[in-house]
Amino acid sequence: MRPNQQKSLRQCLAYEPRELQFGTSGRRGEVVHLTQLEVFINAVAELEFLQSLSKAEGGIARGEEFFYARDLRPSSSAYVAEQQGRGELAQAIEQAILYAGMIPVNEGMIPTPALTHYALAQGKGSMMVTGSHIPFDRNGYKTNTSRGELLKQHERPVNEKVKEVRQRFYEQPFDDSLFGADGLFKTGSRALSVERREAASAYIQRYVDFFGKQALAGMRLLTYQHSAVGRDMLVDILRALGAEVVIAGRSETFVPIDTENMDAGQLAVIQKLYDEEAAQYGQFDAVVSTDGDSDRPLILGVEAETATVHFFGGDLIGMLTAELLGADAVVVPISSNDGIDRGKLKDIIEAKTRIGSPYVIAGMEKALARGKKAVCGWEANGGFLTGSDIFLNGQVLTALPTRDAVLPILAVLFIARRDGAPLTEIFTRLPKRYSRAALIKQFPRTLGLEIVKRFSPSDEAIQTAAFLSDDKIVFMNENNKEIAADTVQKKALETIRQELEVFFSPELGFGKIERINYVDGVRMYFSNGDLAHLRPSGNADELRIYAVADTQGRADKIAAMAIAEPDGLLRRLAAYVR
Repeated sequence: MRPNQQKSLRQCLAYEPRELQFGTSGRRGEVVHLTQLEVFINAVAELEFLQSLSKAEGGIARGEEFFYARDLRPSSSAYVAEQQGRGELAQAIEQAILYAGMIPVNEGMIPTPALTHYALAQGKGSMMVTGSHIPFDRNGYKTNTSRGELLKQHERPVNEKVKEVRQRFYEQPFDDSLFGADGLFKTGSRALSVERREAASAYIQRYVDFFGKQALAGMRLLTYQHSAVGRDMLVDILRALGAEVVIAGRSETFVPIDTENMDAGQLAVIQKLYDEEAAQYGQFDAVVSTDGDSDRPLILGVEAETATVHFFGGDLIGMLTAELLGADAVVVPISSNDGIDRGKLKDIIEAKTRIGSPYVIAGMEKALARGKKAVCGWEANGGFLTGSDIFLNGQVLTALPTRDAVLPILAVLFIARRDGAPLTEIFTRLPKRYSRAALIKQFPRTLGLEIVKRFSPSDEAIQTAAFLSDDKIVFMNENNKEIAADTVQKKALETIRQELEVFFSPELGFGKIERINYVDGVRMYFSNGDLAHLRPSGNADELRIYAVADTQGRADKIAAMAIAEPDGLLRRLAAYVR
């Protein structure tokens, strides 16, 4: 055996590394596995990949500035004893930027869209250290090119580069490595470089300029701050637009708010905060907030007679926002409320995409290539993206092709103030389709994928199966064009339908399954108007259900039946496929 000092870094690691994977958006994992070494390796690889691209492709160059920021999770910038001493992820990102021959610019603790907005305006790349809405014990980061987000077509070459960089660092002699046997920097805790505030200022000014200083004059708003990184910036923007703002619920410990999974417990917390503040300050027009990295909005209206807060789903918020902005093309994932297919936007909907902002961005780029001028998109979580510059009342809002929480919040409030109507009224103008999303946590993603596979056709070209009658099934591709299918395939899909109807049965209030969509997960359309969509999370051990129905009560009931413990629909499906 070679002398100890000649051992490689990999030979000296005192733990078994767990490699970071791409999720729906960015790389995320449990903090206990997020060593600085692992984050550094992936970040260096992504930076080197970006340096291989042309500027037109979103490339970056050695010697230029590269921007980064972080959220409020402790592990983003500190070692956390409760998580095996892991953390200081932003420090790993800063060192990766330096290693790649670039100048790191620390924009501090700001929203993901604020960082992206500023970096794109400078024609530079950026990285955001954030776990977004996922549980406290996880974290991650997200990379942007100088033109926008890393897209799905980038993942394969990036992963190839990660393999190359991993080997390079693992083979280094341990004595020469920056990292110790624990995967942390040998130098110990590091201070980050001095924070700059240009990105925060530019983001605030973006919305003040577009909406105007009196856009929300006379409105009384309660902001639920919890641990959102944009909690103070949101207040600054609302006040700059003329609103009276009261803050509540500020937390110094991380609160994982998932705007796609607002359960009764979370809504009860917000209702209690509202009641306490209303008793002191009087009634408010709305409660607003965001998720952890402030790229997803949280908007609640108030029933005037009962002072009860009412949560509005992100896909409904997106519809109102797109209408206000005068979009001529909208892109949404398949999980969105299908009310969009029945309302004012029905004639400008592009082909529905898989779930995740990279897919929405790709859809927006297709629309722009076809000559559309006012292009936007959103996800069921409410994150709103603009693929083109938007013009309104003589003002221009430059394109921001990444999830943003502030634009949809301001748009909905602007409509309510303009029309002199409560939020609860303006949402009634949308088609009467109601949605609810819910999930089971700590549900192995592999098992969720197994459920999807069990109830999917073997031919991946089949994206929709429409059951027109007992003996006629039509298959369509991703562009909703009919494709040929043989008898074996049709028989297999009929069997799948029959199996699913055992679980989603008439006894539980479901009609016959008329259509199943496979763009992302298993999305079932029932003859009575119900809709149930099953999908494993792209970045956590969670299984989600998206329910849509003709009443809110029915949508809520479908979601509740799905996640009920110990034998709800999702658990029964899991037992069936095992």
